[in-house]
Amino acid sequence: MPETNQSVRPFPQFISAGEALTDLIRVGADQWLSKTGGSTWNVARAAASLGVSSAFAGAISQDWFGDELYAASQAADLDLRFLQRSARSPLLAVVYETTPPQYNFIGDNSADLSFDPAALPGGWQQTASWVHFGGISLTRSPLAERLIELAEDLHGRGVKISYDPNFRNVMDQRYDSVLKKMAQLADVIKVSDEDLAGLFRTDDTEAALVTLRGFNPDATVLLTLGSQGAAIHAGDQYWQVAPPPITVVDTVGAGDAGIAGLIFSLIQETAAAAMSTSTSASVSSSQPAAPDWLQHLRFSVACGSAACLNAGAKPPQLAQVRALLEKN
Repeated sequence: MPETNQSVRPFPQFISAGEALTDLIRVGADQWLSKTGGSTWNVARAAASLGVSSAFAGAISQDWFGDELYAASQAADLDLRFLQRSARSPLLAVVYETTPPQYNFIGDNSADLSFDPAALPGGWQQTASWVHFGGISLTRSPLAERLIELAEDLHGRGVKISYDPNFRNVMDQRYDSVLKKMAQLADVIKVSDEDLAGLFRTDDTEAALVTLRGFNPDATVLLTLGSQGAAIHAGDQYWQVAPPPITVVDTVGAGDAGIAGLIFSLIQETAAAAMSTSTSASVSSSQPAAPDWLQHLRFSVACGSAACLNAGAKPPQLAQVRALLEKN
């Protein structure tokens, strides 16, 4: 959608708040490749690609790196009213080894830290169905404190919260209180088995999962398991789905696509239920039906698999996802 039409479009149903950054990947002795990225930004793009009105809420620089992120956000049809620009340096993730990945972040006083939730367009909270948090944004002060405060406000308003810590090496014991707080606010928590090992500094991922679920027993946990697919823990119920048969090109962005797919599926289910209720007075007084977690999980796994069909964090297309669902 052209930028000139942004002010007249309805506020988005889904917002992902956090960091957008540039990956600088060493591809040779004196060669580097730059790619737009950031966990929370990737989730916003994936949701938009599936067809839900989406925005990324965060701040980017005003230089070439920021221009690339802005252009990619516009191309993804994200609501640009939520994207702030700051005359500060860009946030960079420097990947100096790829096998296994070795990286560090460069961003002292960078643009992402200037994000101001109070500067978002007025009234957007009334139309938001889900807001997503996670990534390294929750390790970076004062941004982390602002995001936690935003999550607390949204939780109080009844807006659904999803949370993916997306473990990185900057998440040491200082992150423990953030992990617990965000888990307590979340309706859905997405983690991988590798995340659990890193976040809780243990090889006993089953015990780590028990601890995480203990922070908020009412939250649903999406546990991604790599080549084994993913599982959902909801209350005392459990489902696991294997991925469809595909030729994996690149796993970058698969987890981001998986959580975006889960939220998209939940939004679709809610919309269908609301439509059914509006056409049947007898249904209006009944309790909302419980989510069909198995179907939501199948869709999430198909989204993560679709993201593996292309190099880089390319958002999955809905047609790709539906084709994979037919195979599984």
